[in-house]
Amino acid sequence: MRLRPPDWLIYGVAVAAILTVALVRRERVSAPPAPPPVPGEAQMPIAGDSPFATAPMVAVRASAVRSGATAVSAGAAGVWLTAAANVDGCAKPGLMVADGRAVPARRGPLWGKLRVLTTTGAGAPGLTLAAGHDLRPGEAGFAAGFPEGDPGEVALRLIGPVMLRTAPRSQPNGPALAWAEVGHTDGLDGARMGLVGAPVMDAQGRMAGIVLSQATRRGLVFTSLPDDARSALAKTALGAQAQPEPIGADNYGRAADDLRRGLSVIQLVCLD
Repeated sequence: MRLRPPDWLIYGVAVAAILTVALVRRERVSAPPAPPPVPGEAQMPIAGDSPFATAPMVAVRASAVRSGATAVSAGAAGVWLTAAANVDGCAKPGLMVADGRAVPARRGPLWGKLRVLTTTGAGAPGLTLAAGHDLRPGEAGFAAGFPEGDPGEVALRLIGPVMLRTAPRSQPNGPALAWAEVGHTDGLDGARMGLVGAPVMDAQGRMAGIVLSQATRRGLVFTSLPDDARSALAKTALGAQAQPEPIGADNYGRAADDLRRGLSVIQLVCLD
């Protein structure tokens, strides 16, 4: 009978190999902290040309913001993707479009561990989807989101496919991608739960997956497969998508800031 080595040993060897390669190449993967808010920005109304200028908005409690997660635009028609776990038990999800203000979002289709959300008549340019066959172990990835309720990003290296078994039990087990963390925003510490739902972009700036869970102490991030997002969105009219731009270790912090400020990557909160 052939014995299979335990998962922790496989992950450990893979992470060690990727980190060794990163050190040998002397990669600079730490991103600077997010830039400070524009002075007075919290008191500014939403610009008249914003797609959310006429959208219904509600005030958001500070505690909801601190415990928020991340969602990503799939198209300017008001279509968003996030991890399904982010809206489990939340009757009224909302997307933060300004300081202390959110627009309500409706639940759309569920595909595995991904959930589609929609907003009425308002959206942001969507991220272009990567093709699954374009990804190879060792390739770079960059996750942009709100890991501790504040802007932040993580640099990753792809390990490969795994079978993800995570809570809640109401969600099915299924294939996922495992990534090793090789860098992050300066000062970013802790469990980073708010990063769940964030997009992981490949080096061409295309969305390679959605963060489903993390094992921070082991330096691992688990995401959906690229084709999962395509399947979840198959019957949805998306609208305009942003032109992908190359992302690397030297600019992923700036690229993430641009996506957040353009609301293509947005904070998800519960309005209950």
